[in-house]
Amino acid sequence: MDFEPKLLLIPVIAGVIGYGTNWVAVKMLFFPVHFHGFRIPGLSILNSYLPRRIRAVPGVAHGGIGWQGIIPSRAAKMGSISVDKGIAKLGSPSEFYGKLEPDKIAEHIVATSGDEIWELVESILQREHPNLWADLPPQIRQAVRTRMEAELPALVKEITDDIGNNIDHLLDIKLMVIRRIEARPELANRIFLEVGQKEMNFIVNSGLIFGFLLGLPQIPLFAAFDQWWILPIGGVVVGYLTNAIALRVIFQPVHPQRVGPFTVQGLFLRRQREVAGVYSRIIAEDVVNLKNIGNELMHGRQSDRTKRMIADRMRPAIDRAVGIARPAVRIAVGTKEYDAIRDSLAAEAVGHTMAPLSDPEFNRSQSDAVRALLEERMETMDPEDFSEMLRTAVVEDEWMLIMLGAMLGFLAGVLQIAFVF
Repeated sequence: MDFEPKLLLIPVIAGVIGYGTNWVAVKMLFFPVHFHGFRIPGLSILNSYLPRRIRAVPGVAHGGIGWQGIIPSRAAKMGSISVDKGIAKLGSPSEFYGKLEPDKIAEHIVATSGDEIWELVESILQREHPNLWADLPPQIRQAVRTRMEAELPALVKEITDDIGNNIDHLLDIKLMVIRRIEARPELANRIFLEVGQKEMNFIVNSGLIFGFLLGLPQIPLFAAFDQWWILPIGGVVVGYLTNAIALRVIFQPVHPQRVGPFTVQGLFLRRQREVAGVYSRIIAEDVVNLKNIGNELMHGRQSDRTKRMIADRMRPAIDRAVGIARPAVRIAVGTKEYDAIRDSLAAEAVGHTMAPLSDPEFNRSQSDAVRALLEERMETMDPEDFSEMLRTAVVEDEWMLIMLGAMLGFLAGVLQIAFVF
């Protein structure tokens, strides 16, 4: 085939293909957040017999044909990796809890839960023994309330200290993070998109440059052989290599290396200080915060132990609050009945004691210390560990991103033959 001016379009179109395939591949990495498609009866049963890599494709993983973003489809895995490769290396549960300032937590609980706990006392007594409570003189009831309000600060301080002394056994950070990210897969997207936004932009934009450069050799090939399949195959090469090269440039080399007059290092690694600020803010705001820690303490794997520990602190405090009325109440209702009322009050007061930890404004005020701890530790993190925080979460699925680029490149090459040549 003689040289024709329109052959000069090949590298230009290859650049467009590189840009377009990378843009689509990055979008498919994150979106849609939830599975879109339809189920195929029986496919989920056959799933276990498929090769692991095929089984990992989001559509197949859901037992149907469709798609879910690779990152949100791996929400549980992302949560596990974010702990193993990141959070666990940045701080222990006791350090996080200490940064949340237990004394301020106690003060906040006392300031916000006093009336609720008293209402709980009245409702339980009215429920269990309405006549007894109605017959108590107002001054006795007021004395019980006054004593309970006086007991509350010391009681809450004891509870927060107990939690702090046992936090490593009561709080499973890994399960907490996994549950949080699995319940909100968009949070996994947020971590990647905000932490690695510049790298994602690089993947897309580099497709234009790499695609153009990889398109140049196709001009003599197409001119020499004049075969229609050269451009689709070239599209596969462009789509494959632009993604593969971009991913390598982002994470390699891990340590700065001198290449002539230049110092070369993975783009993500060069932004360690900047990334530390973004990552620590997200984790402190949405993952390792007071609300999630409180929820894990009350509903996590060791929640029974937490509730029992709080209830054990409540019972003697209730006895002290009842004070001089306790013998009369014991006589009126019986020792067993009194103990049952006290145990019921202690058990139900547990939730009321921890409820103030969900206060959004208080959460925000306490998250700054956790953010500062994470940021300080991340800035001095070893480059290998720092690279693993983002790299490990996608390394097993990189082939999928690269193959997406190759398949989209083939399709673009076919369209190039159809509409240009």
